[in-house]
Amino acid sequence: MKLRVVLADDHPFVLLGVRSMLLAGDDIEVVGEACGARELIQTLETVACDVVVTDLNMPPVSGEAEDGLHLIRRLRRDWPHVPVVVLTSVANAVILRAVAHAGVIAMLRKTEPMDELAAIVRGAARGLAHLSPAIERELAAAACAPDTCVPRLTPRESEVIRKFASGNSITDIARALGRDVRTVSSQKRDAMAKLGVSNDAGLFAFVRAHGLI
Repeated sequence: MKLRVVLADDHPFVLLGVRSMLLAGDDIEVVGEACGARELIQTLETVACDVVVTDLNMPPVSGEAEDGLHLIRRLRRDWPHVPVVVLTSVANAVILRAVAHAGVIAMLRKTEPMDELAAIVRGAARGLAHLSPAIERELAAAACAPDTCVPRLTPRESEVIRKFASGNSITDIARALGRDVRTVSSQKRDAMAKLGVSNDAGLFAFVRAHGLI
């Protein structure tokens, strides 16, 4: 019986490449594909599989302030017996550590060679954990760092980040705090640079990983 795999990534060329790598052998079958978190959830609700291979930062599940970490936690909650393999471009060690702790069995950097992907997926189905060399180095370096806590933000930056991560828009925050929209936007941008995240999904994941909201 072939190993049944569901794939999820919002980049069609990534899906194509991953599918090709997995189908190179004759023991793996791709039984479902999704281009976002909502579609992945819907696929898993209707298709039985043995392993999920997914990106972290994809369009959210409708009606939820979804981020990669939230998605992984939902997968582990609703399908606890299906191992999750993550393919990601995220380089923030705090987020990667939180994702690992959420229960994924393997993590690979998208920029690394995918030659071993099929073997990693086979191992995941047997309960074998795997971290790619790049992710392993980043987690090890963060663990050895003298200070791995949240980088120091100004009180105003912290206030803006917490409100934004709680679902308030930049305009709402500016109105509530009595500041100019451009000032609030600049404080958010500066805070993200300090935290080492480049987009809102990464920011949400960082804030959740540290329990800041």
